[in-house]
Amino acid sequence: MKLMKSISRGLTVMLAGVAACALTSTAQAEVDFSGKTVEFVIPFSESGGSARWANFFAPLLSEALPGNPTVVVRYRPGAGSTKGANWFQRQKTDDGTLIFGSSGSTQFPYLLDDPRVKFDYNDWQVILASGVGGVTYLPPELGEKFDGDANDLKDIDFIWGSQGATRLDLVANLAWKMLGMNVQPVFGIAGRGDGRLMFERGEANIDYQTSPAYLKSVVPMVEAGRAVPMMTWGGLDDDGNIVRDPTFPDMPTFKEVCEATDGCETSGIAWEAWKAFFIAGFPAQKMVFLPKTASAEVRATYEQAFKDIIARPDFTKLSEATLGAYPQMTGKGAEKAKELATKVPAEAKAYVVNWLQEDYGVSLK
Repeated sequence: MKLMKSISRGLTVMLAGVAACALTSTAQAEVDFSGKTVEFVIPFSESGGSARWANFFAPLLSEALPGNPTVVVRYRPGAGSTKGANWFQRQKTDDGTLIFGSSGSTQFPYLLDDPRVKFDYNDWQVILASGVGGVTYLPPELGEKFDGDANDLKDIDFIWGSQGATRLDLVANLAWKMLGMNVQPVFGIAGRGDGRLMFERGEANIDYQTSPAYLKSVVPMVEAGRAVPMMTWGGLDDDGNIVRDPTFPDMPTFKEVCEATDGCETSGIAWEAWKAFFIAGFPAQKMVFLPKTASAEVRATYEQAFKDIIARPDFTKLSEATLGAYPQMTGKGAEKAKELATKVPAEAKAYVVNWLQEDYGVSLK
């Protein structure tokens, strides 16, 4: 209970910061990007939700930045995004021509003290934080067995493509374990889009995608009868409670499915650990950063550009169709989101570290 109250207070402050940032306008810094190219680097392949998110913002950012630079999305996949994040840590660009987009799959190894992590979020300057959701889906023949609980799915051997045990996918792996499902991950895919391709080829019989990729690539499969949605991870209300995802209000949440499934509990350390990592991974799942070396003027320019983008009359329509109905945070709101996304309670971390060792032989000690 103490853990949940702490998280709730943090969320309330974050959302208050978002509201404040939406009403605050600062003077545009005198930075000119005329004739320049901005590289928007993401540490994933071009087929997943992060790619869709980055490519959504790239042309809008080109219009909003002074001098209208060309904004190009570059892909640096590897090690579940750790390779690209380690690369970004070494960059010393100070003129604003390099920005980096992280995801929950970048945050989780950092949270878990993965020895492969050579980067530090404290060194990075956050300029945008984007909330996102996630949806689990099944092939039609297994979707027929799902009626709001996972009881009839417990005797099925599932296979899915995962980026890694310590990546964002741990939210899915832990959820399925709590439901009593036998889901065997095939670790090592470059991005969630590659997991979807395994599903499409019949190499996997369960998958989840973040909202941008689900809207673009899975909804057509659902409409064609080749996939059936199972549940979302959910959203959060102002008090930190799990509620239905605003982009998919007709789908049950994991919490609802857990409550309806024999043996799954929405209290206790397993639930608190799942919720803590869900909060760290989804309400502020994607963030845009400048290197530590970027000047205050460059940072102010980017923050103003993103504020201008979010204030566009057509932004809500554009973003909800592409990314889903989630908050976009700048300024103090983005800083608070970064704090929530890069810290988890010690007891939740300890539970997850022990579970990863027991189930996957992953040692982080």
